[in-house]
Amino acid sequence: MKLSTGMTVSIHIYKHNKKLHRIWKKTVVLYQDQHMLVTGNNRTKVIEADGRSWHTKEPAICYFYSDLWFNIIGMLKKDGVYFYCNLSSPYLYDGEAVKYIDYDLDIKVFPDGKYVILDEKEYQAHLGQMCYSEDIQSIIHTQKQLLIDRIEKKEKPFCLSDIKFFHEQYKNITKK
Repeated sequence: MKLSTGMTVSIHIYKHNKKLHRIWKKTVVLYQDQHMLVTGNNRTKVIEADGRSWHTKEPAICYFYSDLWFNIIGMLKKDGVYFYCNLSSPYLYDGEAVKYIDYDLDIKVFPDGKYVILDEKEYQAHLGQMCYSEDIQSIIHTQKQLLIDRIEKKEKPFCLSDIKFFHEQYKNITKK
């Protein structure tokens, strides 16, 4: 089954050891080409590996890439757009869900463009526990730098016009 605009899918996030980490129950497909998938959601249920669940608080536009080792979630809050960037494997869709492997490191970007790198201790712990190969470590390091460059240069989606466009599209699709 192929993804199409307006379709609702779930997101399954795994760790390197192939264990399910988290499920986002519903996100709406807004755009897809051979390199990128864009989805939108609001107040979606998230289920953690231990069974706990919670709901997101605000609309979010999510960017997944088939050839980059990160994904980007733009959260539209009252005081501006915050981005949460996950260092991860490229996504795949297998007919069941959008899936990727989370590699621990995250970058949070604030509305003023400042950013902070998160979960470095978790990455260091999992590096040994889950036996990240030299190749994986190199890819994560390189992709983290690429992501930081995009943030600093305010490239899409960090320039905001892109995320606002997809948020309008999300509102129009979910209104129907």
